[in-house]
Amino acid sequence: MEDIKYIPANYKSDQPVRWCAGCGDHAILNCLHKAMAELGVPPHMTAVISGIGCSSRLPYYMNTYGFHTIHGRAAAIATGFKVANPEMTVWQISGDGDGLAIGGNHFIHAVRRNIDINMLLFNNKIYGLTKGQYSPTSDRGFVSKSSPYGTTEDPFIPAELVFGARGNFFARSIDVELKISQEVLAAAGRHHGTSVVEILQNCMIYNNGIHNYITDREFRAERTIHLEHGKKMLFGKNLEKGLVRDGFLLKAVTVGEDGYTMDDVLVHDAHTTSNFLHQQLAMMDGYDLPLALGVIRDVDSLTYNDEVHRQVSEVVAKKGFTSLRDMILAGETWEVK
Repeated sequence: MEDIKYIPANYKSDQPVRWCAGCGDHAILNCLHKAMAELGVPPHMTAVISGIGCSSRLPYYMNTYGFHTIHGRAAAIATGFKVANPEMTVWQISGDGDGLAIGGNHFIHAVRRNIDINMLLFNNKIYGLTKGQYSPTSDRGFVSKSSPYGTTEDPFIPAELVFGARGNFFARSIDVELKISQEVLAAAGRHHGTSVVEILQNCMIYNNGIHNYITDREFRAERTIHLEHGKKMLFGKNLEKGLVRDGFLLKAVTVGEDGYTMDDVLVHDAHTTSNFLHQQLAMMDGYDLPLALGVIRDVDSLTYNDEVHRQVSEVVAKKGFTSLRDMILAGETWEVK
C-alpha cells in the first residue's frame, strides 16, 4: 500500500473558527494542524476530545473524530476512549480552568496512570468563556470579576502537578512561538504514554498581556530558554548565556565571564529517568531564571491502556472466557424457581 503524505489542510474542518480576533488559540490550532501532518496519523485514526471553555471549541475545527464533552471531564472521557480504542491517537484539549479546577482530579490521575493520550493545556490564567473569573493558575493578588480585591491564594503550577503525579512527558510553549509549539506538539504525538503540553496563551478580552513579561520581543530571548535534547542550555539574544550547576540548584551565567566557560554549561537530557533536574527546569519562571520552553521531559514507561489489554489477554487465555456471559457464569451459580 502506498504511503499517503498528509498536509495541514487534511486536518482542518469546514467550520468557521469562532474565537476572538487576536486570541492565542488561533496560533495553537494552526500549529496542531501542522504537527498532525508531520506525524502522519490519518484523520480517521485521530480523536480530539475537550471539556468546556474557549479552548474546548477546538474539536469543531478538526477534520477528525471529536468529542466536545462536559466541564472538567475531558481526561476521563479520553481515558475511556483510548482504552476502548487503543489503535486511535487521542488528543485532549483543556484550559487552565477546565483542566485544573473541576478537572484537576482527572488530570493528575490520567498522568499518574500514564494513559497514551496527548493532553494540551491552554493556560491564559483566567476563565475566558464565563467572562473573567480568576482560575487555578491566576497569581496571588490577581484582580478579577470573582476576586475584585485580589486573590488570596497561591496558584497551581501545571508542571509541578505533572511531576507530582510522576509524569513522563512535559513540554511547554507560548502561543507566539509557532516553531516551538509545532515542535513540542509533534514530540507529544510521538511519545508513548501521557504527554502534557502547557501552552501559555493570551486572552485578548479578559486577561490581555498576562504573559507579556516573557512574550515581549524585546525581552523574550533573555527571559526564555529553548531546551533541546542533547544540546547546551543556552539563551540570550546571542546565546551568550547558559545554565550551570550551583550546588543543588541552577544558576544563569554569561559564558566567558566570572570564570565560566562553555564546558560549564549543562547539556539537556530529556530522556533521563531521574526527574530531579527536569523539575528544576520546569519550575523556572522567567524572573531569576529563564522560563523553559521545549520538551523538558520525555521518558518511556508502561502505559495504562497497554497493561489493561495485556491483563485481559492473559485472563482470557488462562480462564478460557470468550464473552462476558462466560465470565459471569464461570463462578458459583444457582437457579431460583
